[in-house]
Amino acid sequence: MADNNRSSCSSAGGCSKESCAGCASNTSNQKNSFKEEMNGQSSIKKVIGIVSGKGGVGKSFVTASLACAMQKAGYKVGIMDADITGPSIPKMLGVHGPAMGTDQGVYPVEAANGVKVMSINLLVEDEEAPVVWRGPVIAGAVKQFWTDVIWGDLDYLFVDMPPGTGDVPLTVFQSLPVDGIVTVTSPQELVQLIVKKAFNMASMMHIPVLGIVENFSFVECPDCGRKIKIFGESHVDEAAKELGVPVLGKLPVDPKKAEAADAGEFYRVDNPELADAVEVLKKL
Repeated sequence: MADNNRSSCSSAGGCSKESCAGCASNTSNQKNSFKEEMNGQSSIKKVIGIVSGKGGVGKSFVTASLACAMQKAGYKVGIMDADITGPSIPKMLGVHGPAMGTDQGVYPVEAANGVKVMSINLLVEDEEAPVVWRGPVIAGAVKQFWTDVIWGDLDYLFVDMPPGTGDVPLTVFQSLPVDGIVTVTSPQELVQLIVKKAFNMASMMHIPVLGIVENFSFVECPDCGRKIKIFGESHVDEAAKELGVPVLGKLPVDPKKAEAADAGEFYRVDNPELADAVEVLKKL
């Protein structure tokens, strides 16, 4: 059937909008074919993915930091915790389930500062029970966080993704209208290789990369203020230059911020090191 369509278009000397709407060679059709419909009671202006090529670099820390910074700047913000098997956002922001629902969908839970959160931890009876699901089921849950959650009016929805380039990042990139991603890394040179993998995946999916945030950049001595680079010299500037994207911030190791996260009071934390990232987000 596809061959007949192409031959008829060719013989006609061109294609009309109507004749090519279902054509297999219509690339715009292919680009949008996987997009899921947003919940009818939601209105979200910008969707920002927070990604990393590997785990343990503080991706959820950066997600919560950016979300709280944008909320403090006067925007309406939500966080979709797409790390289904390792959710940490609810703990950091001190929110607990169960999330309440109606026939129209499920409502996210609001943190003390007004940031709306949806996570698998808000839907299960036992927050400490492991989620032992296969990839397709996990991907389906992430889609439902978009189609079935009543987010209301949001300026920014931050999506905290699991590490790597597997099912969930692919599902988010294909199913949600992602406006850009922020890549999180740490100073080690090995991690820069992983950053490039995440960058290349985003490029393949035609998702803009807004920049890179380096976590664990240094520890500041409480006595003399000297910056101690416990993970060695940073390579993030080199990687950013090679990829043609800006460095949006370099975050220190700060025990007080870790304590706030453990206490469920991360919304009290300020991260002035992310000022450049905030400005980039404002201009989207």
